[in-house]
Amino acid sequence: MNLHQLFEMQEELDRYIQTNRGIEEDVFRKKGLALLIELAELANETRCFKFWSTKGPSDREVLLEEYVDSIHFLLSLGIEKNLSTLETWPDAVKHADLTELFIGTQEKILKFMDNHSMFTYQEIWSWYGGIASALGFSYEDVLEAYFAKNEENYRRQKEGY
Repeated sequence: MNLHQLFEMQEELDRYIQTNRGIEEDVFRKKGLALLIELAELANETRCFKFWSTKGPSDREVLLEEYVDSIHFLLSLGIEKNLSTLETWPDAVKHADLTELFIGTQEKILKFMDNHSMFTYQEIWSWYGGIASALGFSYEDVLEAYFAKNEENYRRQKEGY
């Protein structure tokens, strides 16, 4: 999947938010924490780690929306570190266990927070690809959901979210 359009859209949204909110501080670490939180919210909705519960995962639409919330912050972190030259989504990590995919993704995000290289950034994308695959999301699903969420984020900003 070509990421160029997503980076452009995210950069416009970031600029809109930071300009309208008067944000002048470096928000890289805050965005990193936001990415970790969004990843945790997605894991919570999958319920993959809740061995004590018989309740199943949330509906597919809820999972996809949570997934795309993460993608917004993943794109934004790349923009912050001038890594928006990443053109295509790297090959997905192949792993059968969703819990391990979440833990591995979290490890890669934490690694990137201290080492802002293209290699560590691509690793996060690969792990996110593994999560998408495990959840049955196609790139088209992700794109469509990203576009919808991007519009919602603008609306929320205009309404004082």
